[in-house]
Amino acid sequence: MHALADHDFTRGLTEAQIEKLEVLATEVRFREDELILVEGQRSQLFYFILTGSAAIELRTPRFTVCLQALGPGQAFGWSALLDHQDSLFQVRAREPMTAQCLHGSDLSQLCRTDPELGAEIFQRILRLVAGRVKATEEKFAEMCGVSTNSNRSTLRC
Repeated sequence: MHALADHDFTRGLTEAQIEKLEVLATEVRFREDELILVEGQRSQLFYFILTGSAAIELRTPRFTVCLQALGPGQAFGWSALLDHQDSLFQVRAREPMTAQCLHGSDLSQLCRTDPELGAEIFQRILRLVAGRVKATEEKFAEMCGVSTNSNRSTLRC
């Protein structure tokens, strides 16, 4: 069984497209509370969560806020696909977690050599980015006491 074939992020891609991604993928494991991405550092890997969950966190010198919880079928690390882009958020494993990861430079190169796959990958990554913006907006509204009346389909922080 191929781990990415059943992943929500890759659902709808052709078998050939998924195989191209799987050639680049490596399985990684994280312990509970292990820091995966550090805000402000260069991100090099794009992750597909297989088991467990992770928290997307906004860190300041005085506090850390969980913006979004992600579980199996979700992905993170989109900044790894951009040249010279540091991670905007911190990501921490909430429990033991397994993921498939791809080097951002390898994925970017694949997207350049296979424009059809590249367009699809970047469309999906834009949805990830939009989800982070929405989660950030909702968390700030919550902190200000404003109701967003959102029906979140993701895990709660």
